[in-house]
Amino acid sequence: MITSSSLVIKRIFDFIFCIVLMPILFIPLLLLIIIATIDTRASGIFKQERVGQHGKIFDIYKIRTLKKEQHKLGSLDKSATKFGRFLRASKLDELPQLFNVLFGDMSFVGPRPDIKGFANKLEGEDRIVLDIKPGVTGPATIKYRNEETILALQDDPEKYNRTIIWKDKVEINKMYIKNWSFYLDLKYIIKSVINK
Repeated sequence: MITSSSLVIKRIFDFIFCIVLMPILFIPLLLLIIIATIDTRASGIFKQERVGQHGKIFDIYKIRTLKKEQHKLGSLDKSATKFGRFLRASKLDELPQLFNVLFGDMSFVGPRPDIKGFANKLEGEDRIVLDIKPGVTGPATIKYRNEETILALQDDPEKYNRTIIWKDKVEINKMYIKNWSFYLDLKYIIKSVINK
């Protein structure tokens, strides 16, 4: 089980890794934001409220990939611009989450932060998912890398997400927390980069 000292180790690693990556990724990130602004005709940065550690609400940052109109679950990829689809497929739209990690709202590895209506409704042992900071990547994120494609194939994407995918993610994230090690975090980071 992950301990308080483990969380300190995770935070130190996250901060140092962020400081190393920022000078390398800042210019490419800025260029992607500018292109996204032109492409979507809206702010190139998209923010949305998510449920974080201990149920704290925070704003997650992404590069905008969709136009401003409303979108249904399972149809996001169709609603995205051509450049937006490229960003989503490559996961480059998530680069601004480096700032979430730097500010301490997220970790590089952990459960993906959910919107209200999911994580804040966890009960019993499942609530250990909220004991750690949500992650940019993690075991559940890697398994469901093509989640949008899976949902697009369902007759009722909302129901499938709540009854199948989300429940499976909770179990995967519980196992991650119970078996945490620094080596495991490095493994998931490497696997996420390689799988891109």
